[in-house]
Amino acid sequence: MPLRGLNTMAATRSENRITELFRISVLLKGANALLEIVGGIFAILIPPSVVTALASYLTQGELRENPHDFVASHLLQLAQHFSVGTKLFVGLYLLSHGIVKFALAVSLLKNQLWAYPMSLVVFGLFVFYQVYLFALNHSLLLVGLTIFDLIVMWLIWREYKIVLAHLVRT
Repeated sequence: MPLRGLNTMAATRSENRITELFRISVLLKGANALLEIVGGIFAILIPPSVVTALASYLTQGELRENPHDFVASHLLQLAQHFSVGTKLFVGLYLLSHGIVKFALAVSLLKNQLWAYPMSLVVFGLFVFYQVYLFALNHSLLLVGLTIFDLIVMWLIWREYKIVLAHLVRT
């Protein structure tokens, strides 16, 4: 009998750690979603000429010192090709991505059962898209984001199993 009690206590501590990590990761996802929403609004509202002027201002000193500076020259080139169509695409992408992630984060924090499998599907699609983008541009930032998303998905899956187990017990 005591062994059973110890296993239950160990499982409870493990479940509590998973739940705590789950909540932290979902809060981080929610904060990231809010930044995407704000970024999407700015992308839609700010004219391309302002983006070009800002990039010129930020890179002028570096380009004066080294006209072939990789980061500064590429940043300026990206800004110069920032068209109205690009701005609308970036803005709508960030807004839709942010709104979906924020809604899922809030629903997960409220323990709404439908949100667990739905978030696994949605975040899984985001991971596939990030892997596709990585294949195109080899960004280490995408690797980090993808690893974080996979960890969050694992925590969502574990928390979902814990929630379902508690529902079965009651």
